[in-house]
Amino acid sequence: MTRFARWTAAAAAALLVAGCGSGSSGDGKGEGKGEGKNSGRPSAAAPSSGTTSGLPASLTSQKLDWGHCKGSSAPGSGWRCATLKVPLDYAKPDGETIGLALIRSKSTGGQSKRIGSLLFNFGGPGGSGVDTMPSYESAVGPLHERYDLVSWDPRGVAASEGVRCRSDKAIQAAESVDATPDDAAEETAYFKDAADFGKGCAKAAGKLLSHVSTTDTARDMDLMRQVLGDGTMHYLGFSYGTELGGVYAHLFPKNVGRLVLDAVVDPSADTVGHAKNQTLGFQRALDDYLKSTGQDPKQGSQKIVDLLNRIDANPLPTADGRKLTQTLALTGIVLPLYSKEGWPRLTNALKGAEDGDGSGLLALADGYNDRDSSGHYGTTTHSQRVISCLDDKQRPTPAETKKLLPEFEKISPVFGDFMGWDTAGWCHDWPVAGQYDNPEVSAPGAAPILIVGNTGDPATPYEGARRMADELGKGVGVELTWKGEGHGAYGSGSECVDSTVNSYLLDGTVPKDGKVCAS
Repeated sequence: MTRFARWTAAAAAALLVAGCGSGSSGDGKGEGKGEGKNSGRPSAAAPSSGTTSGLPASLTSQKLDWGHCKGSSAPGSGWRCATLKVPLDYAKPDGETIGLALIRSKSTGGQSKRIGSLLFNFGGPGGSGVDTMPSYESAVGPLHERYDLVSWDPRGVAASEGVRCRSDKAIQAAESVDATPDDAAEETAYFKDAADFGKGCAKAAGKLLSHVSTTDTARDMDLMRQVLGDGTMHYLGFSYGTELGGVYAHLFPKNVGRLVLDAVVDPSADTVGHAKNQTLGFQRALDDYLKSTGQDPKQGSQKIVDLLNRIDANPLPTADGRKLTQTLALTGIVLPLYSKEGWPRLTNALKGAEDGDGSGLLALADGYNDRDSSGHYGTTTHSQRVISCLDDKQRPTPAETKKLLPEFEKISPVFGDFMGWDTAGWCHDWPVAGQYDNPEVSAPGAAPILIVGNTGDPATPYEGARRMADELGKGVGVELTWKGEGHGAYGSGSECVDSTVNSYLLDGTVPKDGKVCAS
C-alpha cells in the first residue's frame, strides 16, 4: 500500500528525469528591499531565546564530529557527515538518546559573507535529507555562497534509526492486495495487510514508534540549531517539510529567522481533509495533463478509469515478469504528475498499457515505491507511515470510509476511490495512538515566514498556502503565488519565484503578501 502524500519535489523529479529542474536562477537582488508592509530583516544572528532549556549540557553543548560521508553513494569532498545526539523522549531529557544523521557543506563565500546554516527538509515524511541534499546543491548555488547547506535524516528515517517494517519479498507480495476493494474478500485482505504492516513496524521500531512525531522532529531541529551555533533558524522546507516548519515556528517563535515553506501542506485539514485535498490536487494536475495532449479532461479521465478497471480484472504483463495491478497502475500515473517534465513519459506509459503492456506504468510505480532493478525497496514509505500515523489522531473506520467514497469519487473519478479507502487503511489497527487532528502552527511574535504556493501543485493543492499563512498569524505568514505546474515552485523554472525566495533568504527582503509570479 502506498499513500500519495506530501512527497518531496526534488526526489520526485529525480525519479523521472535527470536535471528536470532548472535550478535557481535568481540573482539575489529581488524587486527592491522593503516592498511589502511586512518588510523587515529577520536577524541572521539574533540571540537564542533559550527554548531548548531543560536539556542537559551533554546535548546542548555537544561537538559534532564532521567526517567523510560513508556509503556507496557518498557525495564529493565538499560534504561532511556527523551524528547528533537527541533525546529519545523529550519528556525524559536525561534519558536514552538516539542518533540523527546530518550532512553539511560549508558556505563557499567565506566567513565574512556567511549568514549561518540553512536547514532543508525535502518532504515525505520519510525522505532522506542526507541522500537528497548533495543532489540539490546545484539548484541553490546563490544560497550556498552565504549559507552552510545542512540537511538530516529525521528520527525514524534512513540513517537515523530508520524503520523497515517488511522484507522486500513481503512488500512485493503485498502488491497483489487491491487497495480499492470490490468485494468482502478483497476488503478483508486489504485491512489484514494494513494491520500486518503496523505489527511489522512495531516489531522493528520498538519504543521508537512512539517518538517519531513531527513535534519530536521540530524539537530536534531546535537542538540542531543550537549545536550548529545559530542564533535563529534558517530553513527551507518542501511539502511535508512545510508542516514541520510550521510546527517548529509554533514551538519556537522567537527562534524563527528566515523560513521558506514551499508546496504547502494545509495545516487546517485532518486526515480526511488531507485526502480530499490531494484527490482534488491530483485530478487538477491530470486535467491539465490531458488538456496538454488535446483531450477533454472529462473524457480523458473516463478513458483512464476504463483502463484501470480492465487492469483490475486482468493485470497486465510486463517486461520483468511481474504483473501490473490496478494499484500499481494508479501509482504509475501519479508519479509523473509531480512534474510537468514527466508528462511525456506518462503518455508513453498509458499508450503501452492500452496496447496490453504494463511495463511503462510499472517502471513509474517502482520509482515512486523506491524499488530498484534488483527488487530491493527503500524504507521511505515505511518511515512515512510510522511518522504520519503517530501524528494523525483521526482513524476512520471501514464503515465510515464507505460512506465517504461517493464524495471522493465525485472529486475525482480516477483517484477518489483509492484516496477514500486510504483514509481507513493507512493507519488501520495501528499499534500507537495518533497525537492530533491537525498540527498547531500559530506563531505569534515570529519573524515573517515566506509561504510559496503553486496553483498547479498536485500533492499539496494551492489553497493550503493561504491557510498556512492565515494559521501562522497576522504579520507572520507572507504568501507568494506561482501560476505553474508540478509539486513545488522554487527551482522549478520561475525566475520570479527564485529571485523572490533568494532575496528573502539572502537579504531579508520580505515581499508583499499576496505577490503573484505568472511565470
